Amino acid sequence: MRLEIGLARQELVLTNAAGARMKHYSISTSKFGAGEQNGSFCTPRGSHVIRARIGAGQPENAVFVRRRPTGEVWTPELHTRFPGRDWILTRILWLCGREPGKNRWGAVDTMRRYIYIHGTHEFAELGKPGSIGCVRMGNRDIVELFDLVAAGTPVEIRE
Repeated sequence: MRLEIGLARQELVLTNAAGARMKHYSISTSKFGAGEQNGSFCTPRGSHVIRARIGAGQPENAVFVRRRPTGEVWTPELHTRFPGRDWILTRILWLCGREPGKNRWGAVDTMRRYIYIHGTHEFAELGKPGSIGCVRMGNRDIVELFDLVAAGTPVEIRE
């Protein structure tokens, strides 16, 4: 299995070992574009791997802060109470860069930038850039993908 993320198309594709498309999902990447620099709030490009899978067994819309479930479940009312919150919901696939100097180590380290593939709330628009670096997915989609991939799955992020 392999994940291919297309920034221009705002699409995530799951392929099998032979490269055949198994699933595809509409996503939302950074509203600031592509980039690897720490503090840029951009989505990093290049070769990555899923470093950790977080949230197995949590309910759909479970809220995470610093990769830990808060016990909250996202609702429109909760969203209204915390309007500036960057909602990380349902499941997290934490990415780690594989290219030293490009997306690994130093000021370009994807993992230290806390770049995830994660679920998002119903008000987030998928199919167009809108995040602050992460790859957002619909909650049902991230649950399905989470169950299909393992830690160590390669992820390629391309313009």
